[in-house]
Amino acid sequence: MRLILGLLALALSALPAHAETVLRVGDQKGGSRALMEAAGVLDGLPYRLEWREFPAAAPLLEALNAGAIDSGIAGDAPFTFAAAAGAPIKAIFAIRQDQAGLALLVRPDSPVKTFADLKGRRVATGRGSIGHMLVLAQAERAGWGAGDVALSFLLPADAQMALTSGAIDAWATWEPYTSQLETSGRARVVADGRGLTPGLSFQIARDDAIAGKRPALEDFVRRLARARVWGTAHPEAFARRWSALIGLPEAVPLAWFRRADIRPAPIDERVIADEQRVADLYHRGGLIPRRLDAAGVFDTSFNEAARAGVAAATQ
Repeated sequence: MRLILGLLALALSALPAHAETVLRVGDQKGGSRALMEAAGVLDGLPYRLEWREFPAAAPLLEALNAGAIDSGIAGDAPFTFAAAAGAPIKAIFAIRQDQAGLALLVRPDSPVKTFADLKGRRVATGRGSIGHMLVLAQAERAGWGAGDVALSFLLPADAQMALTSGAIDAWATWEPYTSQLETSGRARVVADGRGLTPGLSFQIARDDAIAGKRPALEDFVRRLARARVWGTAHPEAFARRWSALIGLPEAVPLAWFRRADIRPAPIDERVIADEQRVADLYHRGGLIPRRLDAAGVFDTSFNEAARAGVAAATQ
């Protein structure tokens, strides 16, 4: 009997312990990580958080689609592009911001003064990015056709090099790249997204992560919403942490944060309607083959977690 009990104890000790939940979160230029660290909301996590850094939304969304990460942040335009392509993802949390930082940049000595001066010229941006959306929206407002701007699809590092070297005439980009080039005197803005684009970004999660890691995702959304409110109220402290994490001068994030006015937005009828506008613009522009039903790419069940985070920040 003692032998049997000993063998049973040995077998039980060999069984694996309850696996720790690991939440793999994609970030762009340290925006979410620096914010949450500066706001002090990452203490006492009931799961292990693993950050993955990306230079832009496109590679982040590719990683989401491939299952390399569980969640990540991206603007409304690249999210639309990925969702329309069938990626198994949903938006679970939204933020709005002023669109002065979504801009068309030219070199300081460029003859281009307005968007109208870009007709027939070379403009770089990321395919399906919010920069691409800006070009499409500006061109549509001007009544231009598809060939009136010569688009080159480049990742930010390549686009920045192409602009400063003169290989392109303009770069349609976003923060922190806009503030980085403006504050260093290497570029100036000739048009931006104010009044044209919704200014939405989303925390996005894979469908299988929503099903299998919901408590961790809800907790993350609560903490992120709380941090977002804190960050808008404390741009200097946020900028210091972001600068230390990314290695750029504090003037860059400070210019970005002060004009962005970033704030959480509940996923409601207004958000869904604005996302539908983006999807329809992309459909008219030929970027997505079929009209996307925006209501189907959101999971509103995380709204309560977002509201709880906002409430905690304002107490």
